[in-house]
Amino acid sequence: MITLNEGDKAPAFKGIDQDGNKISLADYKGKKLALYFYPEDDSPTCTIQACNLRDNYLLLKQKGIEIIGVSPDDEKSHKKFEAKFQLPFKMIADSKRKVIEQYGVWGEKQMFGNHYMGLYRTTFLIDEKGKIIKIIKKPKNKGHAEEIVKAFGG
Repeated sequence: MITLNEGDKAPAFKGIDQDGNKISLADYKGKKLALYFYPEDDSPTCTIQACNLRDNYLLLKQKGIEIIGVSPDDEKSHKKFEAKFQLPFKMIADSKRKVIEQYGVWGEKQMFGNHYMGLYRTTFLIDEKGKIIKIIKKPKNKGHAEEIVKAFGG
């Protein structure tokens, strides 16, 4: 269950990206950041969302917005996903769910009457001072970049 609210300070995170590089919230101080959590590399819905961000990457960069994806998949899976779809942004491999838990996006889900634990597809928009300005729950996969730009005011 998401316990963070708009206006809260974004939890400081540290992780490893698809290239094995360390990445943290501190690396983005002074920048606008869209931290998007998605359940699985190369699944149909996650691919639509990632490709929407890829296709609008230049627009996002022009607006000064950085993108980081986070899923429970490992570095190898992220690297394959990046290569298959030419994804231009960093993805944190969070197989131990440290960042996922910090942001409260792991919990009980239900599909076809079955209950299971899983990741809530959610995007946190973080301003230059590290404050969460918007939480997008259930983002529009085919129009996610547009949602992000609009929420950042432009």
